Amino acid sequence: MLSDRRSDDGEDEREFDAKAGFKIVRIPRKKIILFSYLDRIQTGYALAKNADTVLASGKFSLWLGAFLSLLLKKKFVAVIHGSEVKLPNPVLRKLTDISLKRFHSIIAVSNYTKSLVNHLSLKNTHVIPNGFEMNLGEASGDNKNPMPVLITVGNVTQRKGQHNIINALPVLLKTYPDLQYYIVGIPTEKAKLEKLALNLGVEKAVVFYGKVSEEKKVELLNQSDVFVMLSEETKDGDVEGFGIAILEANALGVPGIGAKGCGIEDAIKDGFSGKLIDNKKPEQFESALTEILNNYQIYSTQAVSWSEGFSWEKVISEYLKVLKGEG
Repeated sequence: MLSDRRSDDGEDEREFDAKAGFKIVRIPRKKIILFSYLDRIQTGYALAKNADTVLASGKFSLWLGAFLSLLLKKKFVAVIHGSEVKLPNPVLRKLTDISLKRFHSIIAVSNYTKSLVNHLSLKNTHVIPNGFEMNLGEASGDNKNPMPVLITVGNVTQRKGQHNIINALPVLLKTYPDLQYYIVGIPTEKAKLEKLALNLGVEKAVVFYGKVSEEKKVELLNQSDVFVMLSEETKDGDVEGFGIAILEANALGVPGIGAKGCGIEDAIKDGFSGKLIDNKKPEQFESALTEILNNYQIYSTQAVSWSEGFSWEKVISEYLKVLKGEG
């Protein structure tokens, strides 16, 4: 596997790579980014030359894969999530469109993502969701708190939509005055959200946990009643392609509330594992939350059942069908 090294010393990546069951080659980011790109091209060619099939995911990887397809007679498969096909720069967006046409197969992580490339009329496109490790723990199936507790796990950014949840809190707190909202993830835009919560007078209901360990994440999910992700598209074309964090919560019996109009529509089965709502309508949020809490054991049990369809075993079997030409 070929990937970037984003940290300065590479320690975070080394810890991750050591746990992987395959070799990962990291390209450090140089001060002059062109040199990093050239390094990736050279290394990518060397690795692809000895491979039967090349999978590419991410904007530069798609461009690189298309370039290598001109030099090597291999099977090239693209995996697209969403943002890489909605680049704000029209030249780079066109480059991505041209690149995708060079691949033998395209795997989109959701029907929403697939819809973003419908204009290309690609013939061999498949929808295969992201997978996750199922053994996170046991689901309780019970409404855990009288409060209740909501949680979002993900980078604190506009795309993830934590601000949409905070904007809805004045409405939610009228019905649930002791409600708590846990924000878990890299605190990229924490200061902005703190200011928003303060301006709305809901700061006591919002708890920031920042980046946490896997064990702490599971602990916080187990303390929560509903996972919420009200994602939105940014001006730069950054979109939510799927929503695997929702499925992780479902596996622990935590139902989800998510935004319509993005890949979350494939991650939540509306009325079964959770509810889909307009991310800008707090009244819909309050109604969805009340429905879930009033029927909590049913939603919790159904959320666990729904999550089982996204185990790595099932997802990998779908990948193998595509790679073998059976899909």
